[in-house]
Amino acid sequence: METWVLVTILAAALQTLRFGLQKQLKGLGLSTSGATFSRFIFAVPLAAAGCAVLMGLRGYPLPDLAPGFWLWVMMGGLGQIIATFCTVALFSERSFAVGIAFTKTETVQVAAFSMLLLGEAVSAPGLLAILVGLVGVLLLSRPKGGWGATGLFNRAMGLGLLAGGLFGLSAIGYRAATLAVPVDDPLFRATFALMCVTGFQTLAMALWLRLREPGEITRVVSIWRATLWVGVTGVLGSLGWFTAFTLQNAAYVRSLGQVELIFSLLVSILIFKERASLRELAGMALLALSIVGIVLAA
Repeated sequence: METWVLVTILAAALQTLRFGLQKQLKGLGLSTSGATFSRFIFAVPLAAAGCAVLMGLRGYPLPDLAPGFWLWVMMGGLGQIIATFCTVALFSERSFAVGIAFTKTETVQVAAFSMLLLGEAVSAPGLLAILVGLVGVLLLSRPKGGWGATGLFNRAMGLGLLAGGLFGLSAIGYRAATLAVPVDDPLFRATFALMCVTGFQTLAMALWLRLREPGEITRVVSIWRATLWVGVTGVLGSLGWFTAFTLQNAAYVRSLGQVELIFSLLVSILIFKERASLRELAGMALLALSIVGIVLAA
């Protein structure tokens, strides 16, 4: 099995764990913004430490970066912040597994963004596999009582579509940023880009919370025993995504990352005691078929 496949599966598992931890944070008195900020605040020192270790062990100097690198960093960083905010807000709308499913419209969107912004198109078999996965996602996303019960464009669908699009732009920004680091080592490129992105995200979120939600940063830090693990799983998962982006087209990486839905269903059933319907299981089956097709197409 190729390296990018293994790394992507690991990243998806860690992301599922991180979202589960963030869902629990809302029960500890944090706002949606505070739960989102916890994703970044502890990630910065961890990413910086990893980058410093690689530079020390392998003798890499600080890379000479073009201005375009920082534009990609900001696009990816802001996209992920807002997308994470939307995803955390989704947890109040639907069950954990189905809430995550809404965001997976990202797979089609990231394929389009990848072609438009980076000139990286997916193959016809790859696009077919992505579309099969989308059908599975729609089965998972269907509200109880059908689309007519809540309207096609209900709040949960809107949040999911927005999160998916922004996660897609974020993925493109991160792939472009990692490719802009002038070092051959994929792990160093991923770690360095991750350090820069998390630093930017922490600063942006801190300014937002300071202006809009005074005292929320203090609340995040006061329950550091819970928020620390969000940061640890977040930075490890992000390192996996960034490494995969250095090795493969972002559309294939994010499409394979739909395996997260299978992990989230297990979390939903085993931890949050939420039941899966036959329709949701059928959606999972299509999703699994899609994932196999994506790996073969890539």
